[in-house]
Amino acid sequence: MPNLLLLILLLAAVGGSARSVLADDNNETFKEAPKFYNSLACPPIPADDFCSNESINIAMTLDLHYLRGSMAAILSTLQHSSCPENIRFHFISSLPSLHNTILQSFPYLRCQLHIFAPSPVQGLISTSIRQALDSPLNYARNYLPTLLPTCLTKVLYLDSDVILVDDVADLAATPLLGKPLAAPEYCNANFTIYFTPSFWSNPSLSLTFAGRKACYFNTGVMVIDLVRWRVGGYTTRIVEWMELQKRMRIYELGSLPPFLLVFAGEIASVDHRWNQHGLGGDNYRGLCRDLHPGPVSLLHWSGKGKPWARIDSGRPCPLDALWAPYDLLVRENGGIES
Repeated sequence: MPNLLLLILLLAAVGGSARSVLADDNNETFKEAPKFYNSLACPPIPADDFCSNESINIAMTLDLHYLRGSMAAILSTLQHSSCPENIRFHFISSLPSLHNTILQSFPYLRCQLHIFAPSPVQGLISTSIRQALDSPLNYARNYLPTLLPTCLTKVLYLDSDVILVDDVADLAATPLLGKPLAAPEYCNANFTIYFTPSFWSNPSLSLTFAGRKACYFNTGVMVIDLVRWRVGGYTTRIVEWMELQKRMRIYELGSLPPFLLVFAGEIASVDHRWNQHGLGGDNYRGLCRDLHPGPVSLLHWSGKGKPWARIDSGRPCPLDALWAPYDLLVRENGGIES
């Protein structure tokens, strides 16, 4: 996307009203975002209709420590959408109060809260290389087909540390080609590093990928066929790998490896512009990354370095300036973070 920073700053100039704010449990307050309206070409959908095939369904988790990122992700999605009133957000959280905070900043938002009980997954989580990856909510994506309404056939899952700079409808329209999910694949990545030597040295395990062109993909941006997932019992397959991990350590990196074990080589491809990931420095704190070559539609601060934390510390990375215009946080002195 040419002149990306200039375009984002110009679009962000729409601004928002600071007249309605609410503190969350982190003692943060957020301004009210502007309302966005459908273009004339958008199909009309009743505001209370959450089952229409014309709507774009987006699932996101709400976590206390990532709420500021969620706010920015929602704002960027609406701002760049041609049919923002046709978007339905499905928030997954263990804290209903966070949903109330979202509604204070987005009182017009068409959304539902789905409570995630962490108890079923807590006993399955193995310690990973980063503490944030061990949160039960990080595994909520495993259970989306059971958490979401059964009338939904397809959902777009987004992490809380993303910013969209193109119309989300283009991503949601990705052809699934009979596959259970679609995501950008990175076949040049070293796939072997995601599993331990004990995994690769055990033929009964390593043969899991036999006959599959297994490539790394990031689970922070996925288009999911909920019907095919339910019929295929993919949640059970993921859980079975997590149970094995508790008995013998076959991977180190949180919720990603079970997805690779079940889906790698069996997904529909999405253009890389829809997940410019790694902007958080992957798992190396303080490492600033550049954009990957090519066009950009979605920026993803995966990794330890979150843009809001780096901005607050006074040590932002250059690309954090692309996130800042969507920050709805209100400063303690009454100013607006941006």
